[in-house]
Amino acid sequence: MVTIVDGLKGVLMKTSLEGQWIRAGLGFAFLLMGVVSFVSYQNATQLMESSQQVRQTNEVLQSLTDISTTLTEAESERWRYRSFQANEDLERYQMAVKRLSDQVNQVQNVLTTTPDQRSQVEVLKRLITTRIALLQRSLKARSDANPAQNPLFAELRQNQEAIRQVIHQLRTTEEDLLQTQMRRSQTNLQGRMLIEVLGTVFTFIVLSGVYALLYQQMVKRQRAEALQQSLAQQKELSELKLRFFSMVSHEFRTPLSLILGSAQLLAESLKPLHDPIKLKNLNRIHVSAKAMTQLLSDMLTLARADAGQLEFHPAWVEMQTFCLNLIEDSQLFSESRRSIKFIQQGSTTHAWVDEKLLYSILSNLLSNAIKYSPIDSTIYFTFKDQIEHMIFEIKDEGIGIGIEDQQKLYDPFSRGKNARGILGTGLGLAIVKKCLNVHQGTIDVESTLGSGSTFTIQIPHAKLQDSA
Repeated sequence: MVTIVDGLKGVLMKTSLEGQWIRAGLGFAFLLMGVVSFVSYQNATQLMESSQQVRQTNEVLQSLTDISTTLTEAESERWRYRSFQANEDLERYQMAVKRLSDQVNQVQNVLTTTPDQRSQVEVLKRLITTRIALLQRSLKARSDANPAQNPLFAELRQNQEAIRQVIHQLRTTEEDLLQTQMRRSQTNLQGRMLIEVLGTVFTFIVLSGVYALLYQQMVKRQRAEALQQSLAQQKELSELKLRFFSMVSHEFRTPLSLILGSAQLLAESLKPLHDPIKLKNLNRIHVSAKAMTQLLSDMLTLARADAGQLEFHPAWVEMQTFCLNLIEDSQLFSESRRSIKFIQQGSTTHAWVDEKLLYSILSNLLSNAIKYSPIDSTIYFTFKDQIEHMIFEIKDEGIGIGIEDQQKLYDPFSRGKNARGILGTGLGLAIVKKCLNVHQGTIDVESTLGSGSTFTIQIPHAKLQDSA
């Protein structure tokens, strides 16, 4: 159950971390989408501006072309009127002159991009005004005059050439500006298009990563739910085991108590008869009933620990008296007597512990030391007081524990290969470990086959007081 809880905690921590990554990824994706949208808007705006610029340039070029055409038309109608003196030709001439003024004003309103263009438009306007005046004067000139000798016609030719040059300059300037703006617009557009493409690709990658994290989170959530379900099932099973062992313990304790009491009464009544065979049989009954009672008690303790219902009631305990009583009880209830040497180091007289659980821990260790040690050996029971810990050390000179057996030493019903011929259930060290977990303590073992074992228990002072 502890492994499942640790796995569940690990899954939840990973899920929380991935949730932060998902939120960061979504935020980054939205940021990229905003940047891409802004760049797309700029691209669309740039295209509209470029289209507007092209349209404006076309209008300017068309207006300049119209001015040239209208000038040619006015010149042609003036010549026809001078040749044939027809009123229709005069009217068309006058309409062309009027249209020419409107076209010049239109160019002046549209073509104001640079100061040079504005100055050129002013020059064109003055030249056209001069040409119109010259055309009006030419209408009144004598028709039989020689054009080559008339200074008016020379002025007209000069004016016409000047107008053509100005219109050519305006065309060239406008076309150059359009080319420059188009190149700059194309460069900016390419850069923004690259940003747009890269932004779209990165957004896709980030969203794909977010999707992958969401999928992993979903899988881990399903795994966490499965672990929770397994944990709930194990908890339910532990509670069921606890109820079963509680019932079995209750049902067996009463007859076992009667058997023990009856055996003790029979032993006292048979003592005057000095019948060793009967006393030996009564002693077997007494030992077997007591072993069965201890087995039921151990199994009930394990069931309570697995169900998380092992009671913990710490109190101040006088340690020297506690340890000496423990040694006396261990020697009294043991069939094979062993020498137990108690050593106390430190000035601590009292400790904040659960006396019942600590008794179970140390009595199981002492019982194992007595059980697996030779008859003439000595067991060393040491109590050390340190700043942060209490240390209990139990050292024997027994059969020892193999390295392979040490790896599963605290599993229920697990016994060493060299202990198969010695009576035992394999529950003692499992109970020791469960009771130590409640005390937030640790246990270490040093053992060599044939050379004995040393069990060292550390129980912290501060944690016990905090938990109280």
